[in-house]
Amino acid sequence: MATVMRNLGEVWRCANLYRLEEYEELGIGSYQDSYIVDICAHPGITQEQLSRIMYVHKSNVARQMSALEEKGFIERRPDPADRRNLLVYPTEKAFSVLGKIRAVHAQWREKLFDGFTEKEREEAAAYIERLSENAKRCVGRGAETK
Repeated sequence: MATVMRNLGEVWRCANLYRLEEYEELGIGSYQDSYIVDICAHPGITQEQLSRIMYVHKSNVARQMSALEEKGFIERRPDPADRRNLLVYPTEKAFSVLGKIRAVHAQWREKLFDGFTEKEREEAAAYIERLSENAKRCVGRGAETK
């Protein structure tokens, strides 16, 4: 079973290396793409909400928000209803790279599933989804979805 976890980790790390190379021209890192996608899908989301839907620690969200804001991909504004919260909004720059990010994700999926039949792709997706649901339950977030 340890091999399965090692292999999943290797797939994740290889995906990061692939995306890092593909995003070089955009000026974003391999982890920042997910933030941009989620923020574009949910303009005005709080950093706390991002932390929950992305399954990352709040301090990581804050660091990535600072970097993305510095690069001009997002802007943060105080929540008028609760000034302790910062609302995160995508900029035009974020929307302009969204197509490239989605294309890179699609290319990676195609490369990853090269040689798989359609049935094998569906089975693999179902197994990985089950692993994901089990993992979310382990951290007390089984009912939440993106």
